[in-house]
Amino acid sequence: MKHRFLNRLLAGGLACAMALSLTACVDQHPEESSNTGNGETTGESRIVATSNATLQICDRLGLDLVAIPTTTGEVPERYQGLPEIGTAMAPDAEQIALLDPTDVIGPDTLKENIEPTYQAAGVPYTWIDLQSVQGMYDSIAMLGEKYGKEVEAEALISEYEETMAEFESSISGKKHPTVLVLMGLPGAYIECTPNSYVGSLVELAGATSVVQVEDEMNFVSWNTEELLELDPDVILLTAHGLPDLAMEMFAEEFTTNDIWKHFRAVQEGRVYQLDYNTFGMSCTFDWPEALEILKEILYDGTYEAYDAEAAYAESGT
Repeated sequence: MKHRFLNRLLAGGLACAMALSLTACVDQHPEESSNTGNGETTGESRIVATSNATLQICDRLGLDLVAIPTTTGEVPERYQGLPEIGTAMAPDAEQIALLDPTDVIGPDTLKENIEPTYQAAGVPYTWIDLQSVQGMYDSIAMLGEKYGKEVEAEALISEYEETMAEFESSISGKKHPTVLVLMGLPGAYIECTPNSYVGSLVELAGATSVVQVEDEMNFVSWNTEELLELDPDVILLTAHGLPDLAMEMFAEEFTTNDIWKHFRAVQEGRVYQLDYNTFGMSCTFDWPEALEILKEILYDGTYEAYDAEAAYAESGT
């Protein structure tokens, strides 16, 4: 038990820092988050994308870029070889300024931490909403109008509407469960509200999140006794960065903390681990795959349940 406590203690500072970085994810109106103007641009555009999700949107819209983020994700062929300006969490504003950009596009979840550096460097920027599927397509519509890519934007929006119509038809008449989404940090966890990306996916899939808030908070930290009273049908486990460490934490938590044994979802074997690459922090064009996985979990019963004890034994903690 002692080494487990030390592990949690060592991870605590990192977990707190990561949790604090999540609490400001509230701006979900991309058209109101730009200092570059909202009308169609004229003259040469020199656009910088600061995250992989933003990169994929720019590619689908056919936008030319002058720089891209440093990312482990796939870079579209048209952007390969372009200068890199740092990670989405820490773009280099001074390096960006040297490129003389007309617009720097990034996810609004990072606005509070990064916007002051852009302002200090004097670079123009636009924040887009990637906290939900609807938010992403609203952002696509905004960027399409801004850069004369309305046809491309409308085509993407039509695909979205068709996919949703097919999905809603496939779950019509089925019982819609209640869901608790836990997001793991190294040594801790928080609860996702419907304002977070994964929480919004759960509700898009027809389920109801048991964690409801009156404000726009994406995440909360409620005690386990409160969560037990909510009696969710299903518990979903996801991660914010460092997914291996987060899942080790969940394995220990669900194995050694007896209160979880009182959750009906645990008793009925309805706890599921979500893949970090599909259920990340921001909406991407992988969202239809995420919905299909949720369909298997919530309605079909064909997705493999999470075995905390086996995961705990395998981790060797």
